[in-house]
Amino acid sequence: GAAAAVATDHLAVPDASSMGIVGAGVQAYTQLEAIAEIRPIERVVISDLDDERVERFVSRFEGRFDVSAGSIEEAASCDVLSTVTPVESPLVSPEVVGEHTHINAMGADAEGKHEIADEVLLDAKLVIDDHAQTTHSGEINVPYNTGVLTDADIHAAIGEIVVGNREGRTPKDGVTVFDSTGLAIQDVAAAHVVYEHAAENDNGYPFDLLGLN
Repeated sequence: GAAAAVATDHLAVPDASSMGIVGAGVQAYTQLEAIAEIRPIERVVISDLDDERVERFVSRFEGRFDVSAGSIEEAASCDVLSTVTPVESPLVSPEVVGEHTHINAMGADAEGKHEIADEVLLDAKLVIDDHAQTTHSGEINVPYNTGVLTDADIHAAIGEIVVGNREGRTPKDGVTVFDSTGLAIQDVAAAHVVYEHAAENDNGYPFDLLGLN
């Protein structure tokens, strides 16, 4: 969820208060937890074919948010939308996306996976995490490798925006999309935070992992 939160912070409208999530698996929980840290999320719409998963999600968060089950259309009309499914046929069409919705496309992690319609990707301010990974197995892999989408359609990598080399959302922007495949450096950074927390709180014990001492 942290990568999506960083992208949301730079690409969503500042006063985003509604969030839609398509897919009620484990990632749905971390998406909401992280994004609620950087936007004043009040209303949440969760959409999934599995009613039991939806019920568990609603039960988990109903004390903190105005959370309800809904359709993909209802989720996609929110200020922020996170898609966390393994589908190969796009679920989110241009007709259902809000005028200023920011989309975190998190589900694609292999060739052929594709959650967001090509028309949405082409019309949006499109941001990726890594060119090699996203064109191979990210959300844009299908339209990119069929020639529908090209490098000219990619606005920037999220790192370029974070360090200030490229702009994030501007007042004239409509829909924005973040294509996230997940990077090893993110895992290293998370592990470092865990290590520092453990060291500061005397939690755990040191050991010679590589046998160098």
